[in-house]
Amino acid sequence: MSTDQYHEPPSELSAEVRTFARMCASLSEEAEAIGWYEQRIAVETDEDAKAIMTDSLGEEFKHFSMELEFLLRKKPQWRETARGILFKEGDIVEHGEAAEEAASSS
Repeated sequence: MSTDQYHEPPSELSAEVRTFARMCASLSEEAEAIGWYEQRIAVETDEDAKAIMTDSLGEEFKHFSMELEFLLRKKPQWRETARGILFKEGDIVEHGEAAEEAASSS
C-alpha cells in the first residue's frame, strides 16, 4: 500500500485521519485530471473524441465537488472559510482574507 499521502507514520494515525488524507489525495487527483482534460479538449480536432473528453471532464467536476463536500463536512473551520469565498462576486482575495478572519475568530 502506498503511503505517499502521509507525512507521519500511518500506523500512528487514526482511521479518521487516514480517510481524510485519502480524500485530500483524491481531491488533488481530480483537480489534476480536470487540468489534463482541459488541455486535451483545447487541442483535440476530432469532434467525437472531444465530446467524449468533455463528458469525462464533467465526471471529474462531479467527483471533485463530492470530495470537497466530504472534506468540508469534516472540518467546520474549512467550511466556514469556504462559505466566505465561494460563489461570491467581487475580489476573491478580499473575500478570502475576511473569511479567514471570521472563521478563525468563531
